[in-house]
Amino acid sequence: MPSFHNGSVEIAYLDEGEGDPIVLVHGFASTKNVNWVYPSWTSVLTKAGRRVIALDNRGHGDSSKLYDQEDYHIGTMAGDVRALMDHLNIERADVMGYSMGGRITAYLGQRDPERLRSAIIAGVGMGLIEGGGPGENVASALEAASLDDVTDPVGRTFRAFADQTRSDRRALAACLRGSRRLMTREEAAAISVPVLIAVGTTDEIAGSAHRLQEIIPGSQVLDIPNRDHMRAVGDRVYKDGVLDFLSRRP
Repeated sequence: MPSFHNGSVEIAYLDEGEGDPIVLVHGFASTKNVNWVYPSWTSVLTKAGRRVIALDNRGHGDSSKLYDQEDYHIGTMAGDVRALMDHLNIERADVMGYSMGGRITAYLGQRDPERLRSAIIAGVGMGLIEGGGPGENVASALEAASLDDVTDPVGRTFRAFADQTRSDRRALAACLRGSRRLMTREEAAAISVPVLIAVGTTDEIAGSAHRLQEIIPGSQVLDIPNRDHMRAVGDRVYKDGVLDFLSRRP
């Protein structure tokens, strides 16, 4: 698996297919494989004639594990995506992120619009601005001795997921505490690249996609019917909607 160094941090990534590049940024406690390879996103996109690049965010998968929450600011994590594009000599790409990856994508869309052909913000809606989703309850659950010690239902969900993906739970707890910065309404309103907001209709973590659409100029919403935060990722409606959105980009 290829990797590169952004400063002292090693970032693992995959780079498959040929054509216009799309960079995929996974969610919290996930990995490039769990979020994008296993649900067949990489094969769907490469078959559609795209070059697919997906990274393991710092603290996740095969990338460096860091234990100071200061190493996980959203801007720092967005810097890893930008550095990967630089490493691969990719001037401009479509970027799709899920959940925390959606926050990272939105940050890039606002701060580095010249690098993004479009931004697909998935698994996060109004939560981008208002918060919600995993908080200190999840960080505590990740640090608990075992799943049996966790009573909070959201904490149990994320702890079970972290155990399933064999993640470094201490690195994830630091990531969760460090990456909490929310976007202001003004920052979201300043996103000028084409945006698709894709959220499951039964997702209780993301916040409203339609309310976020009202703030980001010209953005579009893709409702993923009857899917919650965990099950929307591999949904066919999500894939078809993204392919349609990408096909209409100039």
